[in-house]
Amino acid sequence: MISIQYKKQTKISERASVDRNNTDCHWSWGSIIWTSVGWSVSVGLGLLCCIYVATLHENDLWFSNIKEVEREISFRTECGLYYSYYKQMLQAPSIRLFELIHDNLTESKRTINLLQRMNIYQEVFLSVLYRLLPVQSYLEPVYFYIYTVFSLQAVYVIALYLTAWLLSGSWLAGALAGVWYILNRIDTTRVEFTISLRENWSLPFFALQVATITCYLRPQLTVLQQVMVWLMYVTTFCFCLTWQFNQFILLVQALIIYTLDCTDFLSTKQVTTLYLVQVCGLLSVWLLQFCNSMILGSLVLSFIVATLFVRHCQTGLKTGSFLVRLGKILLHTVIVLLLTFTINYLAKKALQLKSDEHIFKFIKSKFGFGMTRDFDAGLYLCEEAFGVLPLDTLDRLGGTLLLYPYMLTLLLLIGGFIVTAVQNLGSPKGASGEEKRGASAGRAAAFRPDVAYNLLHTMFFGLLAFSTMRMKYIWTGHMCAVAAFGVCGTEIWTLIFNTLRCNSKSLVRFWPKLMEELSELREFYDPDTVELMTWISTKTSKQAVFAGSMQLLAGIKLCTDKDLRERTRQVYQVYARRPPEEVHEILRAVGADYVVLENSICFERRHRRGCRLRDLLDLANGHIMDGPGENEPDLVASPHQRFCEAMKTDSPAYTGLFTRTFQNKTFHVYKLKKKRKKGNPKSSEPSAPQ
Repeated sequence: MISIQYKKQTKISERASVDRNNTDCHWSWGSIIWTSVGWSVSVGLGLLCCIYVATLHENDLWFSNIKEVEREISFRTECGLYYSYYKQMLQAPSIRLFELIHDNLTESKRTINLLQRMNIYQEVFLSVLYRLLPVQSYLEPVYFYIYTVFSLQAVYVIALYLTAWLLSGSWLAGALAGVWYILNRIDTTRVEFTISLRENWSLPFFALQVATITCYLRPQLTVLQQVMVWLMYVTTFCFCLTWQFNQFILLVQALIIYTLDCTDFLSTKQVTTLYLVQVCGLLSVWLLQFCNSMILGSLVLSFIVATLFVRHCQTGLKTGSFLVRLGKILLHTVIVLLLTFTINYLAKKALQLKSDEHIFKFIKSKFGFGMTRDFDAGLYLCEEAFGVLPLDTLDRLGGTLLLYPYMLTLLLLIGGFIVTAVQNLGSPKGASGEEKRGASAGRAAAFRPDVAYNLLHTMFFGLLAFSTMRMKYIWTGHMCAVAAFGVCGTEIWTLIFNTLRCNSKSLVRFWPKLMEELSELREFYDPDTVELMTWISTKTSKQAVFAGSMQLLAGIKLCTDKDLRERTRQVYQVYARRPPEEVHEILRAVGADYVVLENSICFERRHRRGCRLRDLLDLANGHIMDGPGENEPDLVASPHQRFCEAMKTDSPAYTGLFTRTFQNKTFHVYKLKKKRKKGNPKSSEPSAPQ
């Protein structure tokens, strides 16, 4: 009976495959017109999103009417650093990469390869493109830069549109996904005020990669399969090249592929192809980044190597009864994880990599496996962006009627996934290969591999978003596509859609809110920073070296070099309790001519006790923190005043080493004097207690 049943399923699936292929080969004029309309709508929604965020950016800063220095200041924190390389390339007399490969401006007294250390190929490409295109006469460089980033939002919307279209079979789902993305702009993107952030460059390519994977995993895909593999590689490569967090995102994606492989949703060829696409993308970036050792020491490469090796050796993984296969999967997973960490440990030892130690300390402390006094890990822990997802995010997503259909879709898909996975693992071991293929084809009709991938994608990245708020922008965009698939993919969801009244009336309901956002006019206003930048550009030499906060100096927050992080921590000693002689030695050691002190850091009240920058420095130095509250028993009181506060007293101990050259309500700039020969002998640069 079992054999007869499988043969029937095989015949049915073969007949369905033939019918589908015949349908795909003969396009009617109606289907061509309908598909053309779908593509036109996708482009229209993409352009709408692009214009929307560009208008918000203009209205928020009055960007077209402020001075050039104010425009550059509006690129906050590391955004300004990235934009400076674009500007540097344009100001060069010709297209040359030598200054970036041998850069001695970013770090004082050091020459570094920026193309190896930072993900700035997009700035290089954009500067070359601006030189080559005939747009210089009517488009300023800064507008070419920001409009390119805003245009990538159009690519993002089109990618989500295609994903929803592929999943549901109707471009109406894509249109709904695009509309939801725009309506939930606060939670799907922050591009209008963080233009240069790497995620704004990379996430559109990641969304395109998900769309190509969805297309690649569609059943009976034969003609376009090779094309999809190449598109997966190109989008993976672009994603990895433009974001320094690429290896962590690809690790999550590799875990998704591993889960689908263990539950028998993907064929061996599909699994191997997806893994190799990731490896090829990472290795291509490794070559372009001048053999960046961090990529070779990444956990995702170790995981893929371990998985493929164990998979090759453990040939009988997919045989046996349900309980036997479940036991094999557990054993297989343990072996893969052990081998992954072993390979990763050996790779880091061989490459002498210690650059990501602070990340593991951060993860360990974040999930309650012990506290850390590490300064860099503390910076991450105290940043709101690296905290858990605020619950008001769900309120906003529910307010646009996105959350409810998404949750219902998720619950139904999880149920279907579990049932299909149990059936896959419980396939009778005595069945022939043809019968197994027939059974798999029959189950694929009920739960397709592309649907399974997108389900795990939204689940895994949803968990990541809940644990780390900054990662929500990966989840919320894809969330729109999944919810749209649930609404437009089945009749039952159409009923739910109508019940929630998410139709033209609801769009009218949200229309006034969009118009209110577009009509709200503001202006960039930061006179203290403008005054400081003007003074620096007019009153100091071009060779002068400044020391200050990462935010003010367009910082080095995204850099992951261990020595560089140590230099940053040492410069921040100006906000710690250290004697003036030691601070002077530290600043001289890094080649600084001036030091900029900020009242907003010295007297910070925004963060809670223990998360203020001065508290992190006190903990790293083994000193008791300011203010009422508990302190760990091994902390001691510092015999010195806080440097940034004591500096303003004009005590001889400070005026003998520093001269105030500029001040306003926010900033105080001091010039370092040459240390007198007489007096206390020079002390070596202090190292913080561990």
